[in-house]
Amino acid sequence: MSNSADPPTKPARRVFRRPVRLLTAAVFALAGLIFVTSFNTSKGTNIRTDDSLLKLSDLIRERSGNNAELEDSAGSVREDVDALAERDDGSTKAEDAELKALQRDAGTEPLSGEAVTVTLNDAPPNATARIPNVPEPQPNDLVIHQQDLQAVVNALWQGGAKGIRVMDQRLISTSAVRCVGNTLILQGRVYSPPYKVTAVGDPADLKRALTASPAIQNYQLYVDAYGLGWKVDDHEAVTLPGYSGTVDLHYAKPVR
Repeated sequence: MSNSADPPTKPARRVFRRPVRLLTAAVFALAGLIFVTSFNTSKGTNIRTDDSLLKLSDLIRERSGNNAELEDSAGSVREDVDALAERDDGSTKAEDAELKALQRDAGTEPLSGEAVTVTLNDAPPNATARIPNVPEPQPNDLVIHQQDLQAVVNALWQGGAKGIRVMDQRLISTSAVRCVGNTLILQGRVYSPPYKVTAVGDPADLKRALTASPAIQNYQLYVDAYGLGWKVDDHEAVTLPGYSGTVDLHYAKPVR
């Protein structure tokens, strides 16, 4: 038995137990909240990996496919509109002929004739130097770059091409050949190598322009050194499709 001067022990112990119990309860409550949140977030998938996340490359290709479908739909609608306009516009034959000529020049009408196709491709990933006194390649030496495709397109225009198709799309005055990594982005669609560029025109003039291009001459050095792909084919008759996308100018106005 203790007297009144002894220190009270039981109340002191209760003071320390209570916060500990409250803290323990709070930890369990927080853990439960985390489990519930994880369940709602994962929806049955493994959230510790990114397997369920849509990769950027997959998203780009999905949008590219959607763009292709929209272009086909727009092309079909445009044909219907053109047919109705020709029937109801009341224009003369001379005016219709002038309109057709403008459409051919703009690239919105199919174009047929002799043609040349240039095919560019990446080198094998394990490529090594193929000629003496050449350093071993870096990764950028083995892939097609934007300037390579642009050099081919520019040379073909310089050689008198009447129309050019890159992969399955017709080029017009507002077309931009752009590459991101080793993929081509053209008018909202994505392509991987090998890249095919087809030009309608005189084959001799087109091939002469390709040979004379300094940029292509530089590309040929990498063809010889590391095995980048380069092939030129002649065609007696090719039909290029008409451009079916939008032709509105968003950042420029036509000169009048």
